[in-house]
Amino acid sequence: MNSKAYYGEFGGQYVSESLMNTLSELDKAFEEAIRDESFIKDYEYYLKEYVGRENPLYFAERLSEKYGTKIYLKREDLNHTGAHKINNVIGQILLAKRMGKTKVIAETGAGQHGVATATGAALFNMKCKVYMGKEDIERQSLNVFRMKMLGAEVVEVTTGSATLKDATNEAIRTWAKEAEDTFYVIGSAVGPYPYPKMVKEFQRVISKEAKRQILEKEGRLPDAVVACCGGGSNSIGMFAEFIDDSEVKLVGVEAAGLGIETGKHASAMALGEPGVLHGMRSYLLQDNDGNVQLAHSISAGLDYPGIGPEHAYLRDTGRVEYVSITDRECMDALMELCKLEGIIPAIESAHALAYVFKMAEKMTKDNIIVMCLSGRGDKDVHTVAAYLEGKDMNK
Repeated sequence: MNSKAYYGEFGGQYVSESLMNTLSELDKAFEEAIRDESFIKDYEYYLKEYVGRENPLYFAERLSEKYGTKIYLKREDLNHTGAHKINNVIGQILLAKRMGKTKVIAETGAGQHGVATATGAALFNMKCKVYMGKEDIERQSLNVFRMKMLGAEVVEVTTGSATLKDATNEAIRTWAKEAEDTFYVIGSAVGPYPYPKMVKEFQRVISKEAKRQILEKEGRLPDAVVACCGGGSNSIGMFAEFIDDSEVKLVGVEAAGLGIETGKHASAMALGEPGVLHGMRSYLLQDNDGNVQLAHSISAGLDYPGIGPEHAYLRDTGRVEYVSITDRECMDALMELCKLEGIIPAIESAHALAYVFKMAEKMTKDNIIVMCLSGRGDKDVHTVAAYLEGKDMNK
């Protein structure tokens, strides 16, 4: 098998024979595109003129004062469509057009990737179908409506846990049948190679900007860079330019749900074992027989039983520390950001923020933490309202 498809023992292309040619064509087209100045120029044009980049690296003054260390937020929530997802979608849909595809499909959990894909499809005049679990459709009704407004067909998936894992299964099945004219836009740093690499390259813009911005503001690199992790797209983008800077601590924050000890969580790095899912080998939540278990998180975007293969490799090599935060800790951090900085974050991003607060306790006022605020929280207001009213969101 293709050795470049692996990160240590993780990654690969665990797909049906019928998809191997498709992946080979995709890999070739991607490698050519990222070396083509006109492709990169187009990509950068749309990021600037359409997405609204570059976005600020914001010094959170009141948070910094309260928690006793310098906290900077990379404001991906200010992108068009409200999250980091659009960075990757623009890149992949430009690639789809270059390959002559006329349709795109996507999977989505929190709905942000679905909205971003529907947005990109409308912009570039392509047919769009988004697969979404029934459970997530209920949790994220606003995003479902946005996708439909943008002209996408939203396909409800009722199998399994009816969440992101199952939506991904259905998207892969469709792709295997329709690959000739259809491009599968994967939203996270998961899936068969070259997807983990593609997503990293199209999300790298986050750390490219953040690194330059922190050097301009502070004259040095941060002590720590923190991002939330589901499949791991915002985090791999946030880490990319800092991986070789050994003095910068990198921290990925997973969802501990109701607590790791309860079994209701989404922390593949805490209790996962290596296994194969969605065309890749990585850390997965599984039972003793190797069956993939249900993940749980109050956040639809972190509710995934695995993690991207490069993250698994970064964990095993010790370059990145992976930790987890419970629903309660994350919701407390979310409300803190609302009240102290006037920013309503996505529930996903609030997991990273909760851990930033824990880290700050052991730091001084001269230390610097840069955190990826990966999305805004408009999509989560119903979940937050229900949580604050004390309803059980955890069925």
